[in-house]
Amino acid sequence: MSNIKLKTIFKTACIASDHAGYKLKESIKNYLISKNVSIFDIGPNNNQSVDYPDFAKRLSNRIRLKKSDVGILVCGSGTGMAISANKIKSIRAAVCYNLKSTRLSRQHNNANIIALGSRLTNKKLSFKLVETFLKTKFEGGRHLRRIKKI
Repeated sequence: MSNIKLKTIFKTACIASDHAGYKLKESIKNYLISKNVSIFDIGPNNNQSVDYPDFAKRLSNRIRLKKSDVGILVCGSGTGMAISANKIKSIRAAVCYNLKSTRLSRQHNNANIIALGSRLTNKKLSFKLVETFLKTKFEGGRHLRRIKKI
């Protein structure tokens, strides 16, 4: 890891996980801190068993209330976190598993949360996905019309 600043399009980011995603959450958080990205950790603070919907809801409400611009959720598959987060008004959480799905989630869907699966995505790829998510702009246009229908 280098101390080169990561230029993101967001001012504030937050991160949360469940017990299955705890180790990867900590790695992503430390990686972003090393890149001078401001990140707020919602928890948990250890790998003891927790319920992922609780952490997805906390993080999503932080974004809904505009205390953070964007979020990162990590659980075993990413799916449970995304389903839970998407229950909150104005949240668009996307499970991302490769660079193309990540780019498209931002360009076409204006996703404001990336959900990662710690059992499906290794650390190195997760770093690339998070960087891509934080750097990719929403294209607007016809995509905005569709998002307004959600």
